[in-house]
Amino acid sequence: MGEREQAGHLPGEIVETYRAPLPGGGERDPREIVASYRQPDPREVVETYSRPVPSGARKAPAASRTRRRGRGVFRGRRAGLYKFLICAAVLVGLTAAGKAVEYLTDRDERRPGGMVYETRAEITIPSWPVDQGAGLTVSRTQGEPLTAQEVYRRLNPAVVTVQCLSGEGVSVGTGVIFSEDGYILTNHHVVRGGSECYVTLDSGYSMDVCFVAGDEDSDLAVLKVPPGELMTVGALPFAAFGDSEQLVVGDTVYAIGAPRRLRGTLTNGIISAIDRDIEVEGRTMTLLQTNAALNSGNSGGPLISERGQVVGINVAKYMSDWNRDSVEGLGFAIPSAYLERIVNDLLKWGEVRPEPRLGVWVQAEEPGLFVKSVDPGTAAEAAGVRAGDYIVAAQGEEMHTNQDLFRVRRTLYVGDRLTLTLLREGETLEVTLELDEAVD
Repeated sequence: MGEREQAGHLPGEIVETYRAPLPGGGERDPREIVASYRQPDPREVVETYSRPVPSGARKAPAASRTRRRGRGVFRGRRAGLYKFLICAAVLVGLTAAGKAVEYLTDRDERRPGGMVYETRAEITIPSWPVDQGAGLTVSRTQGEPLTAQEVYRRLNPAVVTVQCLSGEGVSVGTGVIFSEDGYILTNHHVVRGGSECYVTLDSGYSMDVCFVAGDEDSDLAVLKVPPGELMTVGALPFAAFGDSEQLVVGDTVYAIGAPRRLRGTLTNGIISAIDRDIEVEGRTMTLLQTNAALNSGNSGGPLISERGQVVGINVAKYMSDWNRDSVEGLGFAIPSAYLERIVNDLLKWGEVRPEPRLGVWVQAEEPGLFVKSVDPGTAAEAAGVRAGDYIVAAQGEEMHTNQDLFRVRRTLYVGDRLTLTLLREGETLEVTLELDEAVD
């Protein structure tokens, strides 16, 4: 962090300053304050409420809620003295240019020394049971285009700031409410290693939440507002989810989140790429790419279409590993098309169950999906599917693109049966696949 100086300790006075060396070994003016942290005044107001809280809700005093767990003040320790903006982890170096993909989570460390967050740290946040009848629906029906102001008014009340306390400090991200009884979707890395967690509504009202389930590989987690809090705030506004597979490059999108802890921030842009394969923590994720501004604190927040539907969950961006501000407009989101299967598995079983393997390689070619090859020993071979066939329907749904078949597969589990309608040399026939093998 460079040279450190000690100053006085009166309330409100600078107690630590840091002077970081310039890139290339240059030196700064010794009088220049590069970063400073102030000892909190016990009388300081950390959180204020600009709007009335919901009817009957208790307006939690700032000192008892936010100061207790937020903004670098952790149960009396001066954690702010060792604050590092690390976006959870630097994930993968790319080239000599020094670029990296990073998560979009603010983390405050209690001690110096760099990044110490374990990839699979245990989550000990109070739990909420699975299989309670909750579900997430991704609609394929689109509404009329909205203005940016209309998108914000519709979606911002359903967006929350998520703060999770762990042994290392606090992780700050974003979440989106997807049911009126308080189920919240966010990134798994936002809650990873957490021991307690709370969310802040757009009104400024904060409340504790429980952990339902999460999946490290898909980087998704579900939280739940407990009944006691729901009795206080009532039914919660929730977001509608739309189908990301209907997006095309150039479509307008918006992001709402808490970048650098600035709750309720709206940014806009376009879809820059579809199905972008990005390596994240040693695994490849297929993501939407956007130039909508995403920064630390946006993790877990919604990427929103101009129809006012959530079409992705923001997760990462490219950054330079020596100059964090030198790479712009390269953000990524988990497509909503994948969310329905994963989130509903988490809600039902507490884990993601594997999709079944079909055993066919296809490409879109009229009048359906052309079968390029069939893997030996798979359900497709056993059912009689051959290379050169055309798949024109699956489970009665017409097939035009590879995504059509993937969408049907995401509704199935190992042990299910899949009916395909084939066109072979001008003849239509039906076969049934016994899906007894999982995708590797």
